[in-house]
Amino acid sequence: MAIFTAVVLTAPLWLTPVGAGYPDLLQKFAIFGIFAIGFNILFGLTGYLSFGHAVFLGVGSYTAVWSFKLLTMNVLPAVIFATLLAGVFAVVIGYVSLRRSGIYFSILTLAFAQMSYNMAYSVLTPITNGETGLQLTMNDPRILDGPAGQGLPSTTLFGLDMSGYAGFYFCAVMLIIAFFISLRIFRSPFGLKLLAIKSNQTRMKYTGFNTRPYLLTAFVISGMYAGLAGSLMAITDPLAGAERMQWTASGEVVLMTILGGTGTLLGPLFGAGIIKYFENIFSAMNDGRLHEIFSFLPDWLENIVVAITGEFVGDGWHLTLGLLFMIVVIFLPGGVVEGIRRANGFLRRLVQSSGTNTATLAAEKE
Repeated sequence: MAIFTAVVLTAPLWLTPVGAGYPDLLQKFAIFGIFAIGFNILFGLTGYLSFGHAVFLGVGSYTAVWSFKLLTMNVLPAVIFATLLAGVFAVVIGYVSLRRSGIYFSILTLAFAQMSYNMAYSVLTPITNGETGLQLTMNDPRILDGPAGQGLPSTTLFGLDMSGYAGFYFCAVMLIIAFFISLRIFRSPFGLKLLAIKSNQTRMKYTGFNTRPYLLTAFVISGMYAGLAGSLMAITDPLAGAERMQWTASGEVVLMTILGGTGTLLGPLFGAGIIKYFENIFSAMNDGRLHEIFSFLPDWLENIVVAITGEFVGDGWHLTLGLLFMIVVIFLPGGVVEGIRRANGFLRRLVQSSGTNTATLAAEKE
């Protein structure tokens, strides 16, 4: 935890050389890291694949913005209400969806997500503001703060403006807390029961355990993580739209978890970081930037390299991400974490082999 905390809090320093040290991207790393950690508690430990977790992301965002509109611009009430309300929605959706397993469970969660998405655009327009999205206005009552004076207020933590690096560090603290809770769950008897359900739920039932309460608890915890992530999205940008509940957002967190390593502690964070880095850095590259990068090459070779590479960046960054995902799934089923473990094992064998050779040579000399 000490190493993890130090790495997260010093992220602006070691991510700046790769162009990812600015606050907006750092906030996305932290927010989607929380989202992926929560999803991994359900999918990684129980094996239940949800295609509707974006519902809780959207609920968290809407709740946080309503907290800003009705109560105060302080972020703490928004985080608390968003997490709790997402948990309530998770209880309802999980109670129904967990009556089925396998692909049927996945389809049910996807159906709930699409229903919520369409309702946000139609019958729930008075709450969600439809296509325009829910946002702050000058006429918001804000019972604790009072109406806005000159211009729209910004989110604060007891007077500290939550924009820029201050906003990132608030998200970073939430990420550290979320990771610690996940660590405790993974190493608890409750976590072992969830792993047993993933291994063989039928045998688990034969031993006398009713698995549904454990599954529902995991589903609710996972939904609350998503609600927390949604509230942080609203804190860094006080706007909530139905697009956050779309099926593509649910699919994105699935990719993050699988890419990083399902069922591992750090894997979802690696997956979230990789996808958000590609989305924000690779998508911003153009031919001019590529010419700068490959300017050391001869002109004729530089033009060829830029022409080929240009298909994989900018608007084509999804192609690069798709190829990376295929490579990981085919050659590293355990995700990036498995790749790190293999590399670590290879280095250890290399060091041991080198040490053995050195000892042999020393013995021969003697």
